[in-house]
Amino acid sequence: MIYGVILAGGRGERFWPLSRQDNPKQLLKLTSKKTMMLETVDRLDGFISKDRIVIVTGRHLKDKILSAVPGINDDNLLLEPEGKNTCLAIGLAALHLKARDPEAVMIVLSSDHLISPTEKLVSLLRAGAEQAAKSNHLITIGVVPTRAETAYGYIELGGEFALDGGIAFYHAKQFKEKPNPTRAQEYYLDRKHLWNSGMFVWRADAILESIAKFAPGIHDCLMSYQTQMGKKGEKAAREKLYCDSTSISIDFAVLENAPNVLTMKGEIKWDDVGSWLALGRIRNQDRAGNVVMGDVLLDGSYENIVVNDDEGIIVGFGVTDLVIVRAGEIVMVAHKTRVGEIKDLLVKLAADEKYDKFL
Repeated sequence: MIYGVILAGGRGERFWPLSRQDNPKQLLKLTSKKTMMLETVDRLDGFISKDRIVIVTGRHLKDKILSAVPGINDDNLLLEPEGKNTCLAIGLAALHLKARDPEAVMIVLSSDHLISPTEKLVSLLRAGAEQAAKSNHLITIGVVPTRAETAYGYIELGGEFALDGGIAFYHAKQFKEKPNPTRAQEYYLDRKHLWNSGMFVWRADAILESIAKFAPGIHDCLMSYQTQMGKKGEKAAREKLYCDSTSISIDFAVLENAPNVLTMKGEIKWDDVGSWLALGRIRNQDRAGNVVMGDVLLDGSYENIVVNDDEGIIVGFGVTDLVIVRAGEIVMVAHKTRVGEIKDLLVKLAADEKYDKFL
């Protein structure tokens, strides 16, 4: 059986101040009138029923996730005591799905990406699930680049492995970190590199075997936790699991090392919506290149991103290349070249307890 696993534990710090600890990016309406979390679940409609969707998220977000996604209940949620990156989150989901269905195939999606068209995505996922069901391969979905992007990781394609229903599977030759501009241009032009979308398809038992081989410490912690699954001690065991496990991504821990990784070439529109600058790609711009959300008036202003999530109005007069965001008691004004440093700014705010309420 095919199951959807949605990773929804991120804080979305690059979208501060709109994204906060108790209302992170996946619960925002950045790309449409729906939250990004609901958009992700809706993409699976008609392919995977809601009773076979697992959402891995922070314990403190439980009520908001349930409110954001109609038809989802407690049984759909795997609650994390703290964030420990994607290897542990995926391992936890795999462990529970394997206990439920020894032949479970997992489709792993992020909760806060923009993907279209849905029909093409589902075709890729379906083909990937069929391939995963009959092998122990770990399947990634790479996206054909539309620009020389330095903010994404890349997958270098190896030889073709199989052609199934018109969809090609390739050996993943190498995973590449975020490149510099020159290297990104090379990747874009050589047509041998795909964006690493963070979408994966594999059998639950296959990914657990790979975690055991390449991240044995995390696997040992998972096996210890497994002894308490379904028992009174499960909550305490999960606390210990997250306390004892290292924080590492599935890419670093497993995929960059495993020899059985395949990549599907996705010719889809995909964006990880990774910072405020992404709104310039995904939202409509006015004639002056401005992107505005909420009540905003700009005069003689160019190439700005302005978001007003409160009452009142933001007026910009003669400003250029700024990101201006108003969210409750917070107003952030930043030059576009500095928005990549928002995480550093939050560290400075966190150092003074009087600013805790703004995080």
